[in-house]
Amino acid sequence: MEISLRLKAVAQMVDSCHCAADIGTDHGYIPIYLIKNHICNRAIASDINVGPIKRAILNVKFENLDDKIDCRIGEGLSTINPGEAEEVVIAGMGGNLIVNIIESHMEVFEESNSFILQPMQNSEVLREYIYKKGFKIIDEELCIDENRFYEIMKIGYDTVVKKVDSIFYEVGRTLVEKKHKYLSEFVEKKIENYSRIILNIKGHTELANKRKLELQTRIKRLQELI
Repeated sequence: MEISLRLKAVAQMVDSCHCAADIGTDHGYIPIYLIKNHICNRAIASDINVGPIKRAILNVKFENLDDKIDCRIGEGLSTINPGEAEEVVIAGMGGNLIVNIIESHMEVFEESNSFILQPMQNSEVLREYIYKKGFKIIDEELCIDENRFYEIMKIGYDTVVKKVDSIFYEVGRTLVEKKHKYLSEFVEKKIENYSRIILNIKGHTELANKRKLELQTRIKRLQELI
């Protein structure tokens, strides 16, 4: 079974463990990959919707992994008990939704080794939440799949709040520190997007000028990262 570059990059962030859980599993691809590659002994494939769980069950049966992967239906982290899964994956959702999922069942996060998060949008909202709660960012990754960048964060529970420059909400500090191979390309893409927005801001009202200045300042800060 072949999985996308995005899902493979997410799965490869999971540490070797007894049990891993995939929240919002869709087809169950990540749990299947984790078991087949001997990253974990058993896995939980969880989704809020019946359709995805039915697809996951079919895929698990096809791979003869019924005894290794437990498919569960339910909202967010409600389907797993604290301490049941050492590694938890939440991928393919918006940053705001991921924040809500973690906040709703903090006791599950506290008892885990790490959470692997892959937001589809609003990654800056998710990073700001992580930093302001004092959680620990263990590692960060970037992958390109079908010409789109995907950000992956591996975090652990902690309560040590550290003051962080807000530019690192937008571009992961870990990516900068380890000089990630895609960092320059990733930042340039952001700069291009901001430059395009500036060109589309019409008029010279106080509000328009303020927005342009904010974006120009943001571009300057991004340029400093590379």
